[in-house]
Amino acid sequence: MNHHQIFLSKTLKTTSLLLSFTFISFLPTLTYAATSTSVSETTTSDDSKTINDSCKNIVTANGKYGRSRSTNYGVFNTNNGFGPVGNYSWFAFGQGAPYAQARWVEDWSGLCNDPDKNKDWFNKLKYIKLNDSGSIWLSLNGNERLRYVFDSRPYMGFANKKDSSRFLLRSQYGADLHAGSHVRAYVELINGAAGGVRQFGYQTGYQRSRINLQQGFLELKANMLGAKMGVMGGRQFFIDGPPSMISPRELTNVRQSWDGFRGYAFWKRFRVDLFDLWQTDLHNDRTAFTYGPNYNARLYGAYSSLALPSFYALGKKSQIFVDAFFLGYLYNSRGGPSAIPTAKIGGWEKGSTRRDNIGGRVSGNLGVINFDLTGIYQGGQFRPANNGDSRPVRAYAFNSIISYAVPNVPGKLVVGLQSDYASGGNYNKTKGAVRNFAVPYFPQANYLDMTLYLTTSNSVSTGPLITYNPTKKSLLKLHAPFLWRASTNDTIYGTGFTYPLRDNYSGGFIGSVPQFTFAYEIAPHLVLTNDIAGFIASNSLKRAGAQNSAFVMESLDFRF
Repeated sequence: MNHHQIFLSKTLKTTSLLLSFTFISFLPTLTYAATSTSVSETTTSDDSKTINDSCKNIVTANGKYGRSRSTNYGVFNTNNGFGPVGNYSWFAFGQGAPYAQARWVEDWSGLCNDPDKNKDWFNKLKYIKLNDSGSIWLSLNGNERLRYVFDSRPYMGFANKKDSSRFLLRSQYGADLHAGSHVRAYVELINGAAGGVRQFGYQTGYQRSRINLQQGFLELKANMLGAKMGVMGGRQFFIDGPPSMISPRELTNVRQSWDGFRGYAFWKRFRVDLFDLWQTDLHNDRTAFTYGPNYNARLYGAYSSLALPSFYALGKKSQIFVDAFFLGYLYNSRGGPSAIPTAKIGGWEKGSTRRDNIGGRVSGNLGVINFDLTGIYQGGQFRPANNGDSRPVRAYAFNSIISYAVPNVPGKLVVGLQSDYASGGNYNKTKGAVRNFAVPYFPQANYLDMTLYLTTSNSVSTGPLITYNPTKKSLLKLHAPFLWRASTNDTIYGTGFTYPLRDNYSGGFIGSVPQFTFAYEIAPHLVLTNDIAGFIASNSLKRAGAQNSAFVMESLDFRF
């Protein structure tokens, strides 16, 4: 471990302890603040007027009383915007849903002056004034998720399991402390429990975890040069990238977090995000508070977005975003994905790799037509573990979602087509360029395949994507991609899994993965989600040992 790594590790541990101490030290104040808020609600009208006056300058992203509780990023609150905001916040209910993927992006200060705040008891925990003016306040959040997963033939049968049943329980609780308008500290703890019959994958750290610090960072922010600027240091989620490449890994029990630093700036129509992060090491999942930086996996770069002036097209307000980004990966053989296949069935060449992702993205809407188009060139280098000759990386990917918002239909119906291409390599070559497009940090949840059998690497896929909200509290989603290998000289890749397929698998067609989701808010804060999928293998893939599979995932999600 070099001096930089030692310094970063000590800094993160110090930050974590400081944030934990800050949260604990405020607990007595919390009790008093919650009590005083309750009392103030029953005081005279003069007292109420004083409270309202102290909050008169607070405006949330959707105005003072909007249901949305996102931080106000202006035009970037729509579409994908700043990574953690996302265009879905709970189960694809859209921007109107109150909870974001990263809970720290929520802004509940609007409750200070919201006449409807007492309609939800949990609002007492969302905005807790710690001084008279309301400039110092605390927001608490929590999530309990109970999940059952049935997998008839995990990973097409190559996981050597049959009729696997997994039971997963995730507990996440966070505290978001705002000290004025320039300082914020956020702490989030996680505990993951897992059991089942013929289960698998629990040893990776993605499903089980004793109580640990999942996020803990300090943010300093100010308005400078006509922009909202800030810097965040510590452990945090990061999903400011294409959904085909970066996600918080929502399908597993333990989310992905990062240790490091990021800086951001928002102008009216332009934003930029700079970052240098180390993947949080989850492998020690049997001991409490042991997560630390994984110096074998690094993510660094910049993401920028330009919002073009809005306009009207096809009778509807339209908005287009043009993005440019650089995402750098550094990871080695400890993480597995850096190894490349050889011609021998089950053979691998271990090593480390640097992947330089240079790309552009155009997204938004033209009237009722929505689109999201991304192109990425992946350069870099592969370095064999045996000190052999290094090889350059020359890979690329294209991703597109084009959809149509059907008018004059009760509810909200969107019908579209999702198509993706990720280049493949050649396992017969030991020299020359490595052309397999690598995706080491998980695509967005359900982006391609909810079963995690397949990922956007050496693949060509296309299929319908339909979402329908018959009511504000329900969601139906259908995605049915058909998949081929981009290169028949390369194997098939799953999420965190690489298949031992070589010359015993011929042809390009892989199969199809029809997927269906139904989600319903059965009570305030409580959502039931049903996911059903099936993998239908091609005949040539079956001859190579693959099997068809059925996949069912039931999730009961409570959040406040």
